[in-house]
Amino acid sequence: MGRVSVLDGAGIEHKLGERATLLQFSSAFCAPCRATRRVLGDLAAVVPGVSHIEVDAEMHLELVRRLGIAGTPTTLILDTEGREVNRAAGAPRKEQVLGALAAMA
Repeated sequence: MGRVSVLDGAGIEHKLGERATLLQFSSAFCAPCRATRRVLGDLAAVVPGVSHIEVDAEMHLELVRRLGIAGTPTTLILDTEGREVNRAAGAPRKEQVLGALAAMA
């Protein structure tokens, strides 16, 4: 069947959400990344079945290249199998993420 999840083979410890996973690519000195971490972490805490995984882009350059991540922060919304269903470059607003999650239902 082959690889399904975008995280397969990336060497990242993770647990996919039962409904969706918010996969955030960040870098150390990125101020918008900290804001994104708060927004996505808060959403994962209150939306049932949603998890948040933050990846240091500089530590996972192979994955960044494979997924075509052009800058940080970049957030991928993954389905229950770990497949990308949506992508946002820059710091997403809470309403944007909630809308993308609602569209998955």
